[in-house]
Amino acid sequence: MSAPLLETRDLVKAFGAHRAVDGVSFTVAAGETLALVGESGSGKTTTGRMALRLVEPTSGQVRFDGTDVRSLGARALRRLRRRMQIVFQDPSDSLSPWMRVGALVREGIDVHGIAEGAEADARMRRLLEEVGLRPELAARFPHELSGGQRQRVAIARALAVEPALVVCDEIVSALDVSVQAQVLNLLMELQRSRGIAYLFISHDLAVVERLADRVAVMRQGRIVEQGGAAKVLGAPEHEYTRTLLASALLGR
Repeated sequence: MSAPLLETRDLVKAFGAHRAVDGVSFTVAAGETLALVGESGSGKTTTGRMALRLVEPTSGQVRFDGTDVRSLGARALRRLRRRMQIVFQDPSDSLSPWMRVGALVREGIDVHGIAEGAEADARMRRLLEEVGLRPELAARFPHELSGGQRQRVAIARALAVEPALVVCDEIVSALDVSVQAQVLNLLMELQRSRGIAYLFISHDLAVVERLADRVAVMRQGRIVEQGGAAKVLGAPEHEYTRTLLASALLGR
């Protein structure tokens, strides 16, 4: 059996005496989707950001493709970041309002020296088309786009550096239901075509059911249940998971 692409062991993040994340361990294989689910404040977003070292863990291990992520210096971490990206819930967290769409998508191509000049521009246009946007939108600013279009730009920006893993942090929760479905279809198509792995952070079990191969359920900083999506969502063992599912059904 091949080694996981991403592995965390006993991750802890403490803020003073409070442990926002308390001993979290999971793996993500190449090309699969692990959904990290739980209520607001359960620690799932902090966990996702620790996996990329956007937030420094208090203790614990993070390994990406066999590399000890916590041991890396700034330059080595920057190189590794090409292979692991994040898309945030609100594109305003990652899209500068002062940059045009084309420059935003092309930035990673330039920073990592993937291409330059006309080749970089061509890559940028292909990325926009790949995420379902017209290439002429490259001349627009983010505020001139719809919420769904901005999220597609954020996805294209993450894809620009050809990552093996993308952390998706509640990326459809602020979108209308019809736009949610379009973005989820896009994520699944990108996974099929590119072999990307996703750590998909969400509170919406209906979304998770559609997308995830495996599910890890977080409560108060700990994983209380994890396993195959069909098993966890269809026959949950933990009372908290059953409560989440009941709440999701009531909301439909």
